[in-house]
Amino acid sequence: MTRRHTLGELVGARSGDKGGNANLGVWVRDPARYDWLLSFLTPERLRSLLPRPFAGRIERFEFANLGAVNFVLYGYLGEGAFANVYIDNQAKLLGEQIRAMDIDVSG
Repeated sequence: MTRRHTLGELVGARSGDKGGNANLGVWVRDPARYDWLLSFLTPERLRSLLPRPFAGRIERFEFANLGAVNFVLYGYLGEGAFANVYIDNQAKLLGEQIRAMDIDVSG
């Protein structure tokens, strides 16, 4: 059975900037869902969930002991927080924007 959820019902997130790069940490509240997180939230899937188009490199780091993954979006903020005109110029809202997305979850 597939159910519709917001991603935020299943994960927590925190995001921010490191120069022109954005960091996004995502973790599951239930450790039993960590394997689901790994299979669901790939760099390609994250790209499709982003609030604006992004063609740059996305790298994922896995932290099984925390039930978490961290993504680095290289160049997402251009020259950096104060050198761009994006509404979220420090990527502080990115985690919440991702958590607000509707997804289908099996099981």
